[in-house]
Parts: sequence; structure tokens; C-alpha cells
Amino acid sequence: MKLHGSKELKVARGGAISMIFQEPMASFAPAITIGAQMVEQLLIHTNYNKAKAKKYSIEMLDRVGISDADKRFDQFAFELSGGMRQRAMIAMALSTKPKLLIADEPTTALDVTIQLQVIDLMKDLVKEFGMGILFITHDLGVIAQTADNIAVMYLGKLIEKGSVRDVLRNPSHPYTQGLIDALPRLDNLDVPLKAIEGDIPSPLERPSGCVFHTRCPADLGDVCHNQIPQFSAVNAAHETACHLLTKEAAS
Repeated sequence: MKLHGSKELKVARGGAISMIFQEPMASFAPAITIGAQMVEQLLIHTNYNKAKAKKYSIEMLDRVGISDADKRFDQFAFELSGGMRQRAMIAMALSTKPKLLIADEPTTALDVTIQLQVIDLMKDLVKEFGMGILFITHDLGVIAQTADNIAVMYLGKLIEKGSVRDVLRNPSHPYTQGLIDALPRLDNLDVPLKAIEGDIPSPLERPSGCVFHTRCPADLGDVCHNQIPQFSAVNAAHETACHLLTKEAAS
């Protein structure tokens, strides 16, 4: 579906599609109160009047764990702590009941208690409004608790995708394996953390062939350096773009 003109785009932007940004100060106008910004978008995207929009905005601030929500409603973004700004932004994004919510590291600045509260809220809204969430994060624990499907990216390229259970329990790409190996193990705290060796190349000087070959412990040489790997099926719900799978299939 293509959108034509500012009127059709306005329906999508902030209405049908909302976004939670990683940096909340980039989302709030510093000279306008949090409440005024929340009310403005509800007046644009819903049929609420100002009184109903204010009441609903305060309810949403309360639902994401902001204490004294009626007081915070009249404050500016710079008057709130980083975690509180993050929660206010989440409340603002969810208040229009979007069909698609793009969440870029939405729980980064929150402590684990508030993280759980926000994740539970998102799950409730998915069921309540039939909303889909595109969750962008480095936190595999959050992904394991929230997502149905996962897509792993490296240097802007998709390298592995599938159901969360398949990918996290049976990672097939060396990068995905490295991400999981880098997590601390609660069942054995003496196991040292394993970092992925090497440095991330500049996106302006992207490696030829497989973009991960400069850091891959299973580098196959010319084929990895010169040929872009295509996705191969690990099973019906799991695909990986890696020459290792092609080699294993051929042998």
C-alpha cells in the first residue's frame, strides 16, 4: 500500500504507526510540556476533545509507572529523570493505540522492575488492540520474553531469522552464537565472558562477501571473502545466511 500526500501520511505517522526512540530528549519539544504534546497528538489522531485527551494521557502515564502522573503531565521533559522521560515517551507512543509500534531500545534506561512493567503493558496492548511490535534491541533476554520471531542483523545485513525459540536455542550463524556466548551464565558464574574478537568495520568500508568474515572464527577463506551468502533453511521456521550451512549441505 502506498501513501500519497500529507493527509494520508498523517494518518500513518504517530497514528497507525508509532515509534519509541532510544533517546527520549529527541522526541519531546523542550519548550512544551509533556502533557501538551500528548494531548496534541490525540487531538490529531483521535476524536477526543481536550478534556478526554488529558484524562487519557494521565492514565497512560500512570500505566507505565510514572508516579504523580497528573503532576508530571504539566512538567517539561528536562524536569524529568532519564528513566521517567523514557516512560513518558512510551506512554505517548502507546496512547494512539497504533497498529504497529516500532520500539528502538525502549527499556534501555529503565531498571528491571520498570522494564517488566513496560513489557507487560506492551503485551497487554498487543492483545487488547491487535497491535504488532517491531522491537529493536541488543537485550536477548527482553527478546526472549516478548517476541514471536527474531531477525539478527550485523552491519545492516540480515544474517539469521526465525522463531525466537529456534534461533536462541539453536543459533546457526557464528555471530548469533557469539552474541549468546557473550551473555553471563547464571548457572555457572565462574565461566568467563566470551567477547567476539575484532572490531566492527565502518559502514562506509563494508567488507566484500559475507560482512562478518573479518571477525568470524569459522572463516572459510575466498568463499566468505568474495561471495554474499544466501539464506538457507535450518528448518521450516529458521533460516541463516552463512556459507557454513552451504558447505555442510554439500558434504
